Amino acid sequence: MGFAIAVPYLHTFAPVMAKLELPAGLKRLRSRYRLVVMNDDTYEEVVTFRLSRLSVYMVLSTVFVVLVGLTTALIVFTPLKYYIPGAGSDYTAVAALKRLQYRVDSVAREDAIKNQYILGLKKALSGEAVISLDTTQLDIPPVSVISD
Repeated sequence: MGFAIAVPYLHTFAPVMAKLELPAGLKRLRSRYRLVVMNDDTYEEVVTFRLSRLSVYMVLSTVFVVLVGLTTALIVFTPLKYYIPGAGSDYTAVAALKRLQYRVDSVAREDAIKNQYILGLKKALSGEAVISLDTTQLDIPPVSVISD
């Protein structure tokens, strides 16, 4: 047994224009509100604004984007970036730091050599050291390479 559904034949096709309904959230965004600033003593209206939630949202979003942009520009284009850890690590500063580390290491090595020489000289002058040669062998610390 089969079932058949009878569909009536429409003789005329009338154009049907459906009005698009906005969702409730969008209706609330577009509805207008009035903001009135009044004098508390005389109840006189000082300023009146006609606002919608969408316009308030757009103004607040624009202010937020502008503030973030200004803050970013202030940090990027001024010396404030050097106070942020890791932000001011350009190549010239890193190269200068490496040169300074190398100079400090070489000065420390020369200082250790001179201290050892002075100690040997004190021992020789006080007669504590028995020296078979006319020179003293120095213990020079090995050169250490810093790799950061």
